[in-house]
Amino acid sequence: MLIAAGVCQGQNGLTVQPYEWKNVQIVGGGFCDGIIFHPTAPGVRYARTDMGGAYRWDAAADRWMPLLDFVSYADNNLVGVESIAVDPLDPKTVYLDCGTYTSSTNGAIFYSHDGGLTFGRTDVPFKMGGNENGRGNGERMMVDPNNTDVIYVGTRQAGLWMSDDKARSFRRVDSFDEALAPYLPKEMTSMEIRQSIGCGVVFVVFDPQSGKPGNGSQTIFVGYSQMNRANMFVSRDGGRSWKAMEGAPLQYMPNHAAISSDRCLYVTYGTNPGPQTMRDGGLWKYDIAKDKWTEITPDKPSGDRPFAYVGVSVDAKNPKHLVTSTFGRPMSGVNSSEEVFRSIDGGKTWKAVFAEGGKYDETKAPYIINTGIHWLFDVEIDPCNADHAIFTCGYGGWETYNLSEMDKGRPTLWTPMATGIEETVPLELYSPREGAWLITGVGDYGGFTHRDLDKPAADSHHDPRFGNTNGVAGAELKPELVVRVGTIHGGYTGKNISYSLDGGDTWLEPENVPDPAGRNGHIAVGADGRVWVWTPDRRPVYYTSDTGRTWAESEGIPRGLRVIADKVNPNKFYSFDITSGLLYTSTDGAKTFTSIDTGIKAVAGRDGRIANRGDNRGGQDRVYSVPGRENDLWIAAFDGLWHAEDGVNFHIMSQVREMHAFGLGAPAPGSDYPALYMVGTVNGVRGFFRSDDKARSWVRINDDAHQYGLVLHITGDPKKYGRVYVGTHGRGALYADPK
Repeated sequence: MLIAAGVCQGQNGLTVQPYEWKNVQIVGGGFCDGIIFHPTAPGVRYARTDMGGAYRWDAAADRWMPLLDFVSYADNNLVGVESIAVDPLDPKTVYLDCGTYTSSTNGAIFYSHDGGLTFGRTDVPFKMGGNENGRGNGERMMVDPNNTDVIYVGTRQAGLWMSDDKARSFRRVDSFDEALAPYLPKEMTSMEIRQSIGCGVVFVVFDPQSGKPGNGSQTIFVGYSQMNRANMFVSRDGGRSWKAMEGAPLQYMPNHAAISSDRCLYVTYGTNPGPQTMRDGGLWKYDIAKDKWTEITPDKPSGDRPFAYVGVSVDAKNPKHLVTSTFGRPMSGVNSSEEVFRSIDGGKTWKAVFAEGGKYDETKAPYIINTGIHWLFDVEIDPCNADHAIFTCGYGGWETYNLSEMDKGRPTLWTPMATGIEETVPLELYSPREGAWLITGVGDYGGFTHRDLDKPAADSHHDPRFGNTNGVAGAELKPELVVRVGTIHGGYTGKNISYSLDGGDTWLEPENVPDPAGRNGHIAVGADGRVWVWTPDRRPVYYTSDTGRTWAESEGIPRGLRVIADKVNPNKFYSFDITSGLLYTSTDGAKTFTSIDTGIKAVAGRDGRIANRGDNRGGQDRVYSVPGRENDLWIAAFDGLWHAEDGVNFHIMSQVREMHAFGLGAPAPGSDYPALYMVGTVNGVRGFFRSDDKARSWVRINDDAHQYGLVLHITGDPKKYGRVYVGTHGRGALYADPK
């Protein structure tokens, strides 16, 4: 084996080589659904995302730092963050309420007393839905400012829970269940019905002035996601008993709440927890001392203009200064209809931030220039600096440091706030032999050509602009040619396939497509770029040899199979079917395929389906070809790695027992064979690995602090030995080099 410098002995006889892991810079790219400021410590704030973990702001580095990269594959459901709470008396204590889907495993509460550098964990007997309906509501978890041992957590399906030992244990608040029960729909007999109506407890708010330090707060408000029945509840005896709040609007569901220093509770409402469509909504103010509700909606929805209100925040030092944000607000003639409204008189009068001249500067994230603001579920005024405000959105968020300019009739300036937050889902990674370091195909924002990994690309791929890009491939012997397939972004026109003749900087459309309804799927490009092979989702395999002017259906290969190109022979293509164990090979430019039985076959369950083989978007159960070597193939099956240097006789590599992703990169110095990279289990150890000797031995290249939950793809760089790229499910694309 060729041993690289810096390796050391690891677990189960494996060697370990330290790597430095960084994100390929896109900036944002996913729904940042909550910002949590510490109430008294300047610069201390956290961000939560629906499926990409939590982040802590690092003022010295001027960027957000990820907190949950240690989450393992086995715990990948915990990368979705339902809520974050801070200890108002201790700026270094933070709690993360984690769980992505209620259809998966129970959730966990992570707690830290060193600002998120290290975490303890408490498993809880209920589920969270960080990436489900209502994920922008909140905050569901809150620390009692008068007794910071006490934490309340609202759940989607299991009511209200509390801890009195700083999250080491939790118990259900039975008295809340008793108060809520008369107002639950009688037909709510299943999780599905409950979820279709609302999403359970959406926020907890303590009234700090209702208690004394050390004795706990007496008044606690809870919002419950349902409408046309009681949905606001209060306890005035420290949580021992609860009752529905009289006078609260019942025609909507509550979304967010904030309490002011003059003891007013502000609550936003909509007809859905979101981000699904909301037909109506508003902003209401509850005067605690007077026990009185008043509507203070800035711009009222109507039948012709259906929308709602979602975010709300009050200045910690000025109770009359507040902001609120809209959801789904229609307005013709502008790129985005959403608005942030600001009041300096407690909601009596309002000004619209952007209609009054608010300006955007997209420099920090150029790709968002063509994406209107949307999903503004959280808006916050910095409690330590009232000129600083943040609102979240579907691709990160925006912030300003001159909010009070509105008082002078001057525009506010807003810049992207998501530097350091990377929440895309790369669906394909392609590192060409020459040119750009990396070309990504990602969900929602199409893809990017990364010529500088440490700076955001100038723009996402466009003309045509895709929503998802599921396949990217280039010609091994003509690297300036790249082809991508996906789905045209909503609101744009064009074909679901495009190609580049300059290495991914600009894109063209072919004259025709094989099927007008064909989209996504997989693309292969012959070694010299002449033949392209596209398998759209659930459709036959098609090929073209004239840049898409004409297409024909390949013969001898089942529909729906992914095809790859031989890296030497321009006429040779391969495909592997894990359900049958058949390897399909074409030697005539994908016109026809013949098959052989490899014996590498997944076992179907009793229902005839193959399950539990990783995420079907990932790199497992696929065939890979080797640059510079015709017929040299690797089959990365979920349950083993197989190799055939002649394309026929496969043998298993004994150390690998489970695979989630596989790829090849530049050879090690002194070798003429590509380095191999994989994500999975080697010698009983799960991790990311590199082999420099055709999989006879492996070096682990990550550690337990860099696991990233669910990883879909890995590939080496053919231009630089040791460099590796990883595509995650919600933590973006990463790259690493040996230290």
